[in-house]
Amino acid sequence: MCHEIWPGDIGYITYMHAVLYAPEQGWDHTFEAYVAVPLSEFARSKSSREKIWILEDDDRIAGSVAIVKRAEEEAQLRWLLLEPEIRGRGFGRWLVEEALDFSRDMGYESIVLWTAESLPIAEKLYRSVGFEQILRVRHERWGSIVNEVKYRLVL
Repeated sequence: MCHEIWPGDIGYITYMHAVLYAPEQGWDHTFEAYVAVPLSEFARSKSSREKIWILEDDDRIAGSVAIVKRAEEEAQLRWLLLEPEIRGRGFGRWLVEEALDFSRDMGYESIVLWTAESLPIAEKLYRSVGFEQILRVRHERWGSIVNEVKYRLVL
């Protein structure tokens, strides 16, 4: 089941990113801030061309994905994350496909996203729906050395 934003959702999605990626990726508290600031800005947006999908499992948040407007013709896919116990069951693909369908319906011409090279399952999903790598940047970020990858999908 998915729902629109309810009180507590933004904080919980931020929390999920922090507590899941810290042990999985070795990222520190600055990653939490990296998620929190734009996610809180998104929550205040009234744009009909932006949307978040919040996945529930047994009445608790188990995943999310969002489409954020970058320009009139370009969207950004953000905050794709699933609790470990529901990964590998098709929920990530379903969330991404919902986001792509929404983006097409909103008239976007392309979608970009940033991910970490250390997330190969996510990268495989993105490539399987047509995203192509357009940039790779290596830098010190979130208390670690991170290889970030930018992908783009022409709709």
